[in-house]
Formats: sequence, C-alpha cells, structure tokens
Amino acid sequence: MMTSLFSSFDPCSSNNLFNNWLSTLTFIIILPSTYWMNNNRLSVLLKNISMTLHNEFKLLTGTHAPSGSTIMFISLLLMIAINNFLGLFPYIFTSTSHLVTALSLAAPLWLAFMLYGWINNMKHMFAHLVPLSTPNLLMPFMVLIESISNFIRPGTLAVRLSANMIAGHLLLTLLGNQTSSSSSLILMIMLFLQITLLLLECAVALIQAYVFAVLSSLYSSEVISH
Repeated sequence: MMTSLFSSFDPCSSNNLFNNWLSTLTFIIILPSTYWMNNNRLSVLLKNISMTLHNEFKLLTGTHAPSGSTIMFISLLLMIAINNFLGLFPYIFTSTSHLVTALSLAAPLWLAFMLYGWINNMKHMFAHLVPLSTPNLLMPFMVLIESISNFIRPGTLAVRLSANMIAGHLLLTLLGNQTSSSSSLILMIMLFLQITLLLLECAVALIQAYVFAVLSSLYSSEVISH
C-alpha cells in the first residue's frame, strides 16, 4: 500500500522517465513573450509581481548586495512556485517533491554563498561563528554548533520543500482512494474536504516557494559584510 502511494513521487516507476523530468521546464510555455509591441495583461502582471518581489528581496539582501542579485531569487521563486502549481494537475510529475530537484537548487546556491564569503569576507565569516556576548567557555561549542548549522542548510531547504509537497499530495491521494466504495453522504464530505485541501495546497505551493527564496536570500546576506 505504501509503495503504491509513494510511487507517484518516483520517476523510475514510470516508463516515461525522461518525460517526467520535462515537467520542470513546462513553465517556459506559460511565460509571455517579450517581443510584442504592446504588453498584454500577463506581461503587466508578471512585471508588477517582479517589481514587488524585487523590493522585498532588496530589503532582505541589504544595500551591500551586488547589483542584480534579486533577479536570481525572483527567478528561483517563480520557477518553484510554477512547478508546485503544475504538480497539482493530474498526470503531471511534481519535480519539486523529489529530493534530487530540491537539492539541485539548494546545494549550488549554498556552496556559492560559502565560497564567496570565505574568499572575500573571511574575517566576517569567522566572526559569524561566535555570536555576540558568548562566554569564553562556550565559544568552542558555539563554533561547532554554528558550523553544523551552516553545513545542514542545503539539506534543510531541500527537505522542507520536498516534505511539504509530498504531504499534501499524499493526503489528496488518501482521500481520493476512499471515495470508490462510500455512500453519497460520505462522498459529499470527501469532495468538500478534497476541494478545501486543494485550495490549501495552492497556498502551500506559493508559501514554500517564497520560504525557499527568502531563506536563500537571508543566507546570502550573511556572507556579505555590512
């Protein structure tokens, strides 16, 4: 039973292995063309969203962040959010629920931030390992704790995104499997619960993309000297 539930999150369980991963790039079709003489409504909407996110990430990264760094976080947020929404449609593989996809997004970002910080701001990185007002006796332990917390950051980002996407899909699958042999009253209740859970999953898809991008921007702000 558990194997049949989790098989929807395993690309190897399908004969169309390569087609499953193509769903990650499906969002390119949704993006509007930038070569029209007049902007359509979707272009104006995306521009307004991008400007709002730019102002938000500019506050998080600080004034010392390199110019154009917010574009990376905006693109990351939009890509994860669209892939999360696409996973709610039938017969579309949710690539963000796979740990490989989440780690492929989190690990390179974390490694780039760490290399930039240790190469350009080594003193700041060493000072960040020991919080202010730490007793001398606890300093070695704080260095160890902060080092471990830095190393597990890509794992926590990836697991948070994958686990939240898997949890909602599993609940929808479990509720859907109970409707085959149910009475009319139970069927109406299950349908109401599924619609409510689907709306909640839409909110979770957007929130998880926002959390992933915000935490990535906060990690980048820590390696830049203030």
